[in-house]
Amino acid sequence: MHDLTAIDVLVDPDETTLRNAHTWNARMRESVPDGFALDASHRPHITTLQRYVRTADLDDVCGAVHRTLAATDTSALSYQAFAIGHADWGVPGQGLAVIVLRPSPQVLALQASLQAAISPSTESGGTAAAFVTDPGEDISQSTLDWVDDYVPAQIGPDRYTAHITVGFATLDDLRTIEAEPFDPSPSARPASPCTSSEAAEPPASFSEAGPQRTDLTS
Repeated sequence: MHDLTAIDVLVDPDETTLRNAHTWNARMRESVPDGFALDASHRPHITTLQRYVRTADLDDVCGAVHRTLAATDTSALSYQAFAIGHADWGVPGQGLAVIVLRPSPQVLALQASLQAAISPSTESGGTAAAFVTDPGEDISQSTLDWVDDYVPAQIGPDRYTAHITVGFATLDDLRTIEAEPFDPSPSARPASPCTSSEAAEPPASFSEAGPQRTDLTS
């Protein structure tokens, strides 16, 4: 098998969305104080496509992504935040919370174009060696499988769950949060004294993938 690198083709949110993501992250860390913090190394983002690609083909992959973007009217890409949701990411009693987004048809078209553009360089069976990790961080089997199964599991209408990961919270707290009316622009909440410890953000739920961070942003 070839040497593989995990990539995350992603969109950088605007400043307002970044601030909102940080506010939600602070709330999640009230629930799980040692949960990961969004910071300069773990910026909120919207994953469009994740794959394992042959490391030797990275230049070709980058070129294919940039050509696809050049042929896309990126001003037509839009996302509407409509809920807080969570995924089971293997931590007992906790869920990985996300801002769930509704992508425009143009986003789905871009995703399909990106998949077609890089598919000649993709392979399955990536290992933890395909990822960049923080000291002491392990790559879980859930993360390995997530990237491997991204196509077809997260491709196209009714499959792609566009989102921004905002941290871990207890399942009890998530039930409360998810039952509240959704506010896409939450007010900042006072920081708890218990929220100061930081942990490495997991490679993604759903999203926050920390692939060999060849993050190709639009």
